[in-house]
Amino acid sequence: MSLVLLTIKGISYSQTQTGAYALVLSELDGSRTLPIIIGAFEAQSIAIALEAEIRPPRPLTHDLFKTFSDTFSITIKEVIIHKLVDGVFFSSLVCEKEGKEEVIDTRTSDAIAIAVRFDAPIYTYENILDKAGIYLKVEEELEIENNLDTKEDSILKEDSSDSKVDYKTLSLTELNQKLDAAVTNENYELAATIRDEISKRF
Repeated sequence: MSLVLLTIKGISYSQTQTGAYALVLSELDGSRTLPIIIGAFEAQSIAIALEAEIRPPRPLTHDLFKTFSDTFSITIKEVIIHKLVDGVFFSSLVCEKEGKEEVIDTRTSDAIAIAVRFDAPIYTYENILDKAGIYLKVEEELEIENNLDTKEDSILKEDSSDSKVDYKTLSLTELNQKLDAAVTNENYELAATIRDEISKRF
């Protein structure tokens, strides 16, 4: 299975899931995006690492991991999002010390927070993008703010009519129509929920 290089498109506050954020990854040479719902702490940690001018007064957990790794000459070569089960992404850190490589299982949000600090590439497999990736409209440009304190230009737009829908009762045709509408409205959290329901039908 071929690996696909991903970049961080942005992070946005979720208006539909309290305390959650959406991390949007984008394939480097393509139009598919991979939205991943993450917790507030991990979202803050990733955003701080992306913003060079922001430095917390005390090291965050992922900063401590970076300092620990540097102290003992451990490098992070890459992060691989290698599995998707029931809407949950599984990832691995590929580490190296003195020429010896080790693979460590990790939560995807932690893996990306660490990858940003090491400038390590983030990959996923083509079959995961085929299953979970969302296509953007042709050359559509997302306006995603990395500032976690703002809700402006959020990619997550709450749709009250869809928030109460039981997607298990809908047909595949109806689900695909709602998926297209969610992508058009840039509601990627809703799109991810519908995508997961479609995946369960196969």
